[in-house]
Amino acid sequence: MMFQGAAQLNLDSKGRLAIPARHRDVLLAHCTGQLVLTADADGCLLCYPQPEWQPIRDKLLKLSSLNPRLRALQRRLVGYAEDVEMDAAGRVLISPALRNYAMLDKRVMLIGQGNKLELWDEAKWAAQQEMALSFADGELPSELEGFTL
Repeated sequence: MMFQGAAQLNLDSKGRLAIPARHRDVLLAHCTGQLVLTADADGCLLCYPQPEWQPIRDKLLKLSSLNPRLRALQRRLVGYAEDVEMDAAGRVLISPALRNYAMLDKRVMLIGQGNKLELWDEAKWAAQQEMALSFADGELPSELEGFTL
């Protein structure tokens, strides 16, 4: 199961998101439409198929809660996590808490990221892309040295 590509979508007035057909079919086959939405540090939402989320959640909960940075990560990822299910029309309801966290209004971007999807406010996605593409000389992360497409 591999999610890739970008889709420009609209939330409806109730905060529902229609999952594109190419992802919907995979999600129905892989996890019967059972998903987990949670908050990401970058200000977007992460959308995991339930089977992909469970080992991540388990690893997070095994981390030491004595470390303040790890505790903050647990609070964000596990604290905001919500189980959602695609309805018969292939839509998921995004709670007000998660919509507020990611500042989702109407126009959103759904971005495939391998084993998960990211859901961004369209304007925040555009700003994030501008920032990501503006590496000045010498700012390229060492992991990308020698990387070619």
